[in-house]
Amino acid sequence: MIVQITGNVSYTITLDPTVWIFDDRKILLEEAFTEDIQKKDKKDELADASDRFSQEVYQQNLKPPINKTNKGISRKDREKILENSYVMPITDFLSYAEVKEGANSVTLETADGENTIPLRTLANSYLLFAIDGKPLKEKGPVQLFYKDGSNQENPIKGIQKIIVN
Repeated sequence: MIVQITGNVSYTITLDPTVWIFDDRKILLEEAFTEDIQKKDKKDELADASDRFSQEVYQQNLKPPINKTNKGISRKDREKILENSYVMPITDFLSYAEVKEGANSVTLETADGENTIPLRTLANSYLLFAIDGKPLKEKGPVQLFYKDGSNQENPIKGIQKIIVN
């Protein structure tokens, strides 16, 4: 139930989508392709760039940025969370892996073979990790949806490894 980001990156990272259910960055699947979320994503990209700059300047790699820490969850909210389907933007994870210059494509290793897509397309994508509050066991651990919604009916399923080329 893990996914590795490896290849032409400074740091190979391992993602555990089973813990994302309580992550504040998750987005409801039903809302992921709305204009409001698209506008919010653009604002978040600028904030994330600012956070990365601050981290490098002040060398605060030991502490997560204040706005990235998860808030406490009440029992009622926890129950509600466990009833919905969610996606996670992949951009932050690509930033953490530090994609090297010259990388321009990505190979997605799936249970059914490999798919190659442009790196820019991956960066503008969501990973579906939970349906009805439960991890994807069948055709998982994650599925890839493009932010523009063009593959909503046919996401890339069963992604087990992401190799940056």
